[in-house]
Amino acid sequence: MIEKLEKKFGKYAIPNLTLALIIGYALGYLIRLFDNFRGTDFLSFLYLDPWKIIHGQVWRVITWLIVPPTESNIIFVILMMWCCLSIGMVLEKTWGTFRFNLYIFGGILFTVISSFAALGFVYITSSADGWELFKSCEETGFKLFVANNVLDISNPWPAFSTYYINVSIYLGFAMTYPNNTVRFMFFIPMKMFILGIIDLVYMVYLLIFGGVFTRFAVVAALLNILIFYLVNLKRFSIRNKIRKDRFNRAYREGQRRAQQGRSGQWQNTADYRKTEMSSASANTKIKPQSAARHKCSICGQTEISNPSLEFRYCSKCRGNYEYCQEHLFTHTHKT
Repeated sequence: MIEKLEKKFGKYAIPNLTLALIIGYALGYLIRLFDNFRGTDFLSFLYLDPWKIIHGQVWRVITWLIVPPTESNIIFVILMMWCCLSIGMVLEKTWGTFRFNLYIFGGILFTVISSFAALGFVYITSSADGWELFKSCEETGFKLFVANNVLDISNPWPAFSTYYINVSIYLGFAMTYPNNTVRFMFFIPMKMFILGIIDLVYMVYLLIFGGVFTRFAVVAALLNILIFYLVNLKRFSIRNKIRKDRFNRAYREGQRRAQQGRSGQWQNTADYRKTEMSSASANTKIKPQSAARHKCSICGQTEISNPSLEFRYCSKCRGNYEYCQEHLFTHTHKT
């Protein structure tokens, strides 16, 4: 299904989408600094507040994307944006621009839908007095958290923000590269699947103990991750991981053998020329190396450079494009 969508709408995919999100965050931080300096609250006009959207402030459907997910110190902000940018670019290169766009925009769409669902839930479950308080609140509506039909305005941040989109990016990286090792807190080596499990446990904790708006936001993020995982189940399957591990081992072994072969060749050009001249004087011909029959269109590996590889033609690419076993399922189809 995704292949059909990519063939039809792939040309509209936005490259470097993570960079665009980071630029939006930077703009949001500048607006927050301006608010702190001038004593204004302009950023509050950008929050995802469905109550104000249905009353004419439709720009909030888009502008909430530049609201920064955190307001910690500047060092933490820079590290957060750098990690998000690097991970997002790796995922875009691995999945392809269209799939990555689909993943991010799916999270955005589910978040907007869940915000209106939360608004409807508040309207249905809140008492009349609580609903009037909700409508007459001077602050943004989604600074309110609802628990047991009691409105609490103690939390100063909106529940629906890009925070959960960032979490979904980290989880997507953990699903794609579970065995990659990162330095947690710059010192502790941890596998990505462990960090992914920690993120999931935290989101489940918010789902159980968070406010109503928080629960709707978490459900939107988890639903987007679940749908993407089910659609790409073959790519994330254990069998596919084993196949990739075998390919990586075979590739490293091929590189090692090639390195050993290069080290055993002639040490300098003079020796090579001397041998060539003696061969010509003896009227002997140097037997040329047989041409490779198979070659991957992505990495350039052949059955000569790596005899353990398997090669297949892609039936969805327009033209005769051959790929090795690693890139057969991960390449972008040529149309």
